[in-house]
Formats: sequence, C-alpha cells, structure tokens
Amino acid sequence: MKRLAITLLLLAATQVQIAAQNPSGALKLKGTIVCCKDCWAKADRSVVQYGTSADLAQAAQCIAKGDPTLLAVLDSAGATTFYQLESGAFKRPGKNWLQYVGKIVEVAGTMRSKKDVRYIKVDELKVLTSPDFPPAISPQDVIGADAELVLKDVLGIEQRLSAYRGRVVVLNFWATFCVPCRKEMPDLVAVQNQYAAVGVQVIGASADDATALPKVKQFIKDVKINFPVWIGASAGDMERFGLGSALPGTLVIGRDGKIIAVVRGVIKAAELKKQLETLLAGAEQSAEKQIASNDKPTTTPTAKASTVPS
Repeated sequence: MKRLAITLLLLAATQVQIAAQNPSGALKLKGTIVCCKDCWAKADRSVVQYGTSADLAQAAQCIAKGDPTLLAVLDSAGATTFYQLESGAFKRPGKNWLQYVGKIVEVAGTMRSKKDVRYIKVDELKVLTSPDFPPAISPQDVIGADAELVLKDVLGIEQRLSAYRGRVVVLNFWATFCVPCRKEMPDLVAVQNQYAAVGVQVIGASADDATALPKVKQFIKDVKINFPVWIGASAGDMERFGLGSALPGTLVIGRDGKIIAVVRGVIKAAELKKQLETLLAGAEQSAEKQIASNDKPTTTPTAKASTVPS
C-alpha cells in the first residue's frame, strides 16, 4: 500500500500541464489516456490508478461504441482536466487509441475549445509508463487447473461450467463489439457441428452485459450460432484463466473439468480440431482398455486334493 501511495503521488505530481498555452495554441501535457469520463470517475484517481484489466476491457467497449478517447490530466490538488484526442502529425499504429489507454503519456499538440470541450491535436506522443499492477496470470499457470464459471444465459437462467463435466468443452470469450470474434465464429459453429455427437461442447461466454442482450441475440441470429451463449463475462474471468483481458480468448477443457489449452486471440481451426481429435482418441483408447480389462475371464486357483483319509 505504501508503495502504491508513493507511486500515485508521483503520478499526480507529474500529470500536470508542463507548458503553458502560447498564442499559437501549442501545448505539452502529461496525463493518462482514458476511454471516457465515466470510467475515470469510477474511483478517486489521486488514490486508485486507472488501467486495470477490467478498465481496459471496458475501454474496448467504450471505444467500439464511439466514445471519444481522452487525455486525463490530474493536477496536484486532485482535480482532473480532460482533453479529447484528435489525430495530428503523430501517426498512431492502429485505427484508434485503444492500445494507449491506461498508459501515462506526454502529448504535444495544438489545443482548441468548443462548447466547453477541450481538444488537443496530437502531433507528438511519448509513452512514459504503464500502470504498476501485479503481473498477469500466464497460460502456463492455469494448465491442469479446475475451470469453473457461473454466468446467465440469454434467457436469464444461471449456468455453470461444472455442469458439463464428462464432455470436452471449448469455452470461447467474445463480444458483439469485437471484430475478430465475428471472424472466428464460423469455425466454432463448425466445431460444434462436427464434434457434438462425440462429446464436445462449445460454449460462448459474451463480455456483453444484460443491457446489450438484443445485440447478442441478433449476433446469434446473424452468425447462426448453434451452441449455448452466456452473457456478462468479465475481464477478471479471462485474467484468472490466463487469457489476459483482450478478446477473443478460448479455453479447451477436458472431461474432468481441467484446463488443457489456453488460446489468446483468434483460434486456428486446424489446430483446435487436431487437439480435439487427440483428446477424443485418447479417451477412446482409455475406454477400450477399460472394456478389455472388464472382459478378461476371471480364474480361481485349483483346489488342492485333500490328503485327509476318508
């Protein structure tokens, strides 16, 4: 806690305007890139850092629905000034600012104001630091661990992953706002079609909440999803399964409920099918051995002849 407090005090001291506006409107600012004012306001940012895995997952949703990305400049008194980011001479690598959300940056550019909204055209951007949070759980950390997840389906009925013990489960984390998720859905539908009869079950865990249920249902219809869909999955759920916080992510879970494989990003259909074939073949061989063992004739030792005279 002491370390966190010192870190936050230092951030608050440095996240201030370090060059006054000159007649041309040029500024140099230090602050945190955030997805929206509401997410920033969820905590006292002079005490609680912004940029947790949950913050970043929410940022993806905010940016996907069109919320403008902001630079939050926190002064030494704890007050925040927001600047809406506009493209300038700085060429960001992606189509939006998402990869910078949660990072402490130094931005240089030209400011303008319109209807009480401050804008800054980003001509220069330098990442100073990322939030100091505990290291994420790696995929290797969860292999062999029991997998449990409790969410509601699209009818509002609570569902548990443990109810699928005895089947091989492909658990996919996705969302309606996730473009790569839509790309991989046909492959997951094909897996369900091909392997359901031999004990494989695909389950979709959507990061959309109950307010987005109409979008989820439309997505199911559009993509022709043929497996159960649950809603309300969180970044925390993904983190504890070693998937990180970026969608999509997929787990392969054995019949005993233990995690066998962790796939970050879009699945590769050929690799997934190969893994399922290996699992199913292993299970079949085990069953055959068990049957063979049960079918062996039982023998009893031959009784020795009695030497007692009659």
